[in-house]
Amino acid sequence: MTASTSDTRWLHAQPHDHRIARLAALAIVLAVVDAGIPSPLPGIKPGLANIVTLLALESLGWRAAVWVSLLRILGAGLLLGSLLTPGFFLGLAGGIASLAGLGLTQGWPKRWFGPVSASLVAAFCHIGGQLLLARAWLIPSDNILYFVPAFALAALLSGLVNGIIADKLLEGSPCAPSTPSPSP
Repeated sequence: MTASTSDTRWLHAQPHDHRIARLAALAIVLAVVDAGIPSPLPGIKPGLANIVTLLALESLGWRAAVWVSLLRILGAGLLLGSLLTPGFFLGLAGGIASLAGLGLTQGWPKRWFGPVSASLVAAFCHIGGQLLLARAWLIPSDNILYFVPAFALAALLSGLVNGIIADKLLEGSPCAPSTPSPSP
């Protein structure tokens, strides 16, 4: 039995879809590189893939950043063999929290806030989301609060560095949004 051509439906990828797919692939590669970097504490990583999420946010918008981030989390989970493990869910919780933070930054005036401030917000939200899930699920003790200073310092450093890198990559980029320069 064969299906008639009238039963066939085609999905056609648009150029926007291709850009999201390329950014997601780059983010997955950076997440795999990130996983290979030794960490002083479990859960503390540079978050290199977040640079790509910031690029997607600034050049394609918040929805594209959501797609890039979620595809990266899923793709890296598959490639690293961590899908549906506690680490995967911690990363997912952090990713969702950071996307919520990035969503909030979209209303901020671009004149004073850019990729660096968005990166800092996302980094702190990411750590906050992970710690909340860890407290609720994995370590049901207030002793997890002893890790907050180390995680906050890591969020500050990685958020700052990743934001600066994203900002530099966006400078002069043909896909960079035009922002008015501040007047003196």
